[in-house]
Amino acid sequence: MEKWLKDDERLDYLLAEDLRIIQSPSVFSFSLDAVLLSRFVNIPHHKGSIVDLCAGNGAIPLFLSARTKAKITAVELQERLVDMAERSVQYNKLDEQITIIQGDVKTISSNLGVEKHDVVTCNPPYFLAHEASDKNLKEHMAIARHEIYLKLDEMIYTTGKLLKQGGKAAFVHRPGRLLDIVTAMRANRIEPKRIQFVYPKNGKEANTLLIEGIKDGKPDLKILPPLYVYDENGEYTTEVYEMLYGQQ
Repeated sequence: MEKWLKDDERLDYLLAEDLRIIQSPSVFSFSLDAVLLSRFVNIPHHKGSIVDLCAGNGAIPLFLSARTKAKITAVELQERLVDMAERSVQYNKLDEQITIIQGDVKTISSNLGVEKHDVVTCNPPYFLAHEASDKNLKEHMAIARHEIYLKLDEMIYTTGKLLKQGGKAAFVHRPGRLLDIVTAMRANRIEPKRIQFVYPKNGKEANTLLIEGIKDGKPDLKILPPLYVYDENGEYTTEVYEMLYGQQ
């Protein structure tokens, strides 16, 4: 086990997928948002090309690998997170399906090719660079959570370049950025097709937005039923429990 881990890292279970992931409390751990996005997006089951931008420690590619045999390319800027993701892929013997690339999302289309990919996913930085929230985060966390190196418009512009005509883009973000997201998607020929709001529990405001669009798709937006994370007893709802732990 020691050969896979460095410093304060640990090997966590992805129980529903029967996989393991390397995480570090001081650098990065994936959140429920990664789980939600990986279950929300429509992906090809057998072949095709999937790109995950802002991949962090590789959680979304690992989740997706349990749903498809398509090739998955993960793009992450930070060297430490790339290293963790690569070791997780090797540990799970997924080297032939998942490729981890260290790179800048703004320029990665010159490496990956224009209009060549079937699906692009992204769990991007949520907060504007100047926002005071989480200001004291360590550098790894600050880059992952704030638009320091990558703005929303830049991420969606790259998504539009990567996608084939008819390809799908799926993002997880905050509801407050919905109009910014839709505006940027349409500016880059990605027509929003499905939206789902995620609520901490019934009676609370939505705090997470899932949105999927199609490159050069026809306008026809569906609002899916709400997804609640916790029930009235503070336990995971059945839907979220099964995403995390598999069928009850």
